[in-house]
Amino acid sequence: MHQTANKRWGEAKELEPALRGRYSERSTAERVNSNLKDNCGGGNVRVHGHEKVFAHLMFGIIVITVSQLYNMLL
Repeated sequence: MHQTANKRWGEAKELEPALRGRYSERSTAERVNSNLKDNCGGGNVRVHGHEKVFAHLMFGIIVITVSQLYNMLL
């Protein structure tokens, strides 16, 4: 089984396979959210209305996607 090691929590705990998969997916989603907020304008949206905010955030997602594809090609 997979173990998580964090010195602040004490000894490492074993994760079940299903929980390990969910943890991995959640960490990936949180990295994307953080990247969107910190680097692509998602933390400071200056438009009003659902459609405009959605479009603004999707432009950030496009930037992240293109950046990741570019990094994969190099």
